Amino acid sequence: MTDPVRRCPDHGYTDGPCDCGAGETVLSADRRTRLSKFLSGALRHFPADAGLELDAQGWTEWEALVAAATDRYPWADAEAIEGVVATDPKGRFERSGGRVRAAYGHSVDVDLEPTDAPVPDRLYHGTSPDADDSIREEGIRPMGRQQVHLSATVAEARTVGERHAADPVVFAVDAAALRETYRITKRGRETYTVDRVPPSYLTVVED
Repeated sequence: MTDPVRRCPDHGYTDGPCDCGAGETVLSADRRTRLSKFLSGALRHFPADAGLELDAQGWTEWEALVAAATDRYPWADAEAIEGVVATDPKGRFERSGGRVRAAYGHSVDVDLEPTDAPVPDRLYHGTSPDADDSIREEGIRPMGRQQVHLSATVAEARTVGERHAADPVVFAVDAAALRETYRITKRGRETYTVDRVPPSYLTVVED
C-alpha cells in the first residue's frame, strides 16, 4: 500500500511517518499514486503529450515538469512533485540541479549513461505464465521498453510478476556470465537493466 508523502522539518521528505515522529502530510496516498503515474509516464513514454522536451539522456527542465504536472492536476504544486520524486521507493526519478529525468523504463529513445554500481552474480525476472514458453525459446526481450528490467531478489521479481498475473513465473538470470557479453546497469534503488537476456542464461525458479 502506498503511504502519504510527509515532510519533516529535520529530515526532509519521508515515505509515510518520519522515524522521529515529526512532520506534516504533503500529499495523500491516493494523490501520490496519481501524480507518480503521471510523472513516470511523462518522463518515460509521452513527454511531448505532456509538453516536455527530453534531451538525449532523458533530462528535462524541473520547472517544465512542475508546470506540466500542475496543468494536469491543479493541486500538484512544486512541493508535492518534489516529495514524490524524493521519496519514490524504487528510485524511479533522478534530479540534478534544475533538471529531472526517469532513471529507467523508457519507451522513448534516450541514451542513459552507465553507472558504476556493482551487479550481483544472479538476478531475477518475474512474468506472467503466458510468457513462459516464449521466454524459454527466445529469452527476455524489452518488448515496449528500451531495455529488460531485472530484480535483485526472487521476492522483488515475484512482486513485479504479480502485476501481470496472480501466479507469476520467476526466472533466475546468470548475471555473472551475461555481463561478459552484455552491459548490465543498476538503475534506481533496486532495478537492473540490460538490452536482452538470451535463453541460455535463464533457469526457472521453482516454488
